[in-house]
Amino acid sequence: MGGLYAAITLAYRWLRSHTTLPVRSSTSMQEIQRTQETTQIQRAAQKAGQEVRAFCDENHKSFQVLAERADIQYDHFIRTSDPDHRFAVQHFWLMLKERGYIYSSKHEGWYSVSDETFYPPSSVHLTLDPSTGRKFMASQETGKEVEWTSENNYHFRLSSLRDRLLDFYAKYPEFVQPSTRMQDVVQQVKDGLSDLSVSRPVERLSWGIPVPDDTSQTIYVWLDALINYLTKANYPFQIPGHEHAAGWPADVHVIGKDIVRFHCIYWPAFLLALDLPLPKQILTHAHWTLGREKMSKSTGNVVNPFFALDRFSSDVIRYYLIRDGGIRDDSDYDNAYIIQRYRDIQGTYGNLVSRVVRGKEWNVQRAVEAGRIDTEPEAERHKTVVEELPATVEYWMGKLQPGTAMKEILKVLDQTNKYIDTAAPWRRTDQHGNFKGCIHLSTRMNSPSNQSQLDSIIYLCAETIRICGILLQPIMPGRMKHVLDLLGVDEGKRMLRDAVLGGDREYGVPMVEVGRGKEGTVFPPLRSEF
Repeated sequence: MGGLYAAITLAYRWLRSHTTLPVRSSTSMQEIQRTQETTQIQRAAQKAGQEVRAFCDENHKSFQVLAERADIQYDHFIRTSDPDHRFAVQHFWLMLKERGYIYSSKHEGWYSVSDETFYPPSSVHLTLDPSTGRKFMASQETGKEVEWTSENNYHFRLSSLRDRLLDFYAKYPEFVQPSTRMQDVVQQVKDGLSDLSVSRPVERLSWGIPVPDDTSQTIYVWLDALINYLTKANYPFQIPGHEHAAGWPADVHVIGKDIVRFHCIYWPAFLLALDLPLPKQILTHAHWTLGREKMSKSTGNVVNPFFALDRFSSDVIRYYLIRDGGIRDDSDYDNAYIIQRYRDIQGTYGNLVSRVVRGKEWNVQRAVEAGRIDTEPEAERHKTVVEELPATVEYWMGKLQPGTAMKEILKVLDQTNKYIDTAAPWRRTDQHGNFKGCIHLSTRMNSPSNQSQLDSIIYLCAETIRICGILLQPIMPGRMKHVLDLLGVDEGKRMLRDAVLGGDREYGVPMVEVGRGKEGTVFPPLRSEF
């Protein structure tokens, strides 16, 4: 579930929605990575009685299917066993060695197969498995079992880059988000860095990329895996000074908080060693828990994302994960929360769309063509709220807080429902569009002034629906397509640049059946609500 959460973050779709704007780069790319060259994978394949390559070929498909089922768009699905990646990693290794950052030495320490990293003695402790009574050494940080290892391998001079890392963090204080994790990273580096073991003897790890000039050693999984960010940016065949043309440096990496050390200390150090550009930012999200307990396959405390998607649909799961997902603090996954959040948006946005689009007492197209907003105080106040929304959403997206951005949209939708309740356009006309209170259908009662007031209410509500539909496309692409189709918004006018009040005066005729009752609604009842 955590991997799915990271994959649906909005950076990619958000950048894509900007691509016609001159202030944005025309290059936006998303990569999804599956690290396959690990001791953990090797042991899992052995346990399954399969050759490692076949085991990886079989298992990676489930992640691609998950991306498709969750409506995740991506440019590259990278497997670290791909041939172009192998070439990039070996070239990177040789460049590090040429610059004197790689040396051979004996290494002893506590190694975690699950975490694929060594831990110093101060970071491990003796613990007890309550279900079996077995005692074992484990990482204090992750709780994963560690084993004592003594071996000859290659090391990276991480300690020599301490000052350069601190200088970089000082120059770019928002490099890691949220700020609390940036502070943690800085403190870890200030406390001192030990050189990093960057290879394993082939007898311990045969499944991986060999050290290019020493086939008795396999390159360390994290050095291998991190370089995948460069692989699809054509490394090492980039034109100096034009690396961004191929997608590097990345605008943002999105990772879980458990791999901060690798991405925010080791990765910048590797890049600094070769004078390569660093990613602009790293967004580190918190974890999803289940029953307030950490999700764990070994204990069975997990959520099957395929079951969740089948039960609630991809748009609903995407909405829930972004709505409740934690950046700073962990979030607890619960089907009851999903149902409640869905009912919330069903009652605000769904209700608003139905009221405006299905109203028989007015004509949305006529109101849009008139494009007039009344000067009465309530209309003026709501107009200001709608005008300010796109900038507010863009601000929070720029701060890498999509959940907050979405809550701002939902707040405006709630205010729009209150506005239409107060304005009550349905009280102003009968079902034939004639203004109520008329004894006769006189010209005076069906005057341009009365018609203008009605059109003003409908126009302001329709514009709110349209703008929010555009802004919510990265979160609920399927449902928002239906919203914009119901309004009759041209497909070429659904970009962020169009999400401004008065930005489209040519919609109002539905492109799909409006439907009646529950039929054709944007947010129909869930098939399962228990």
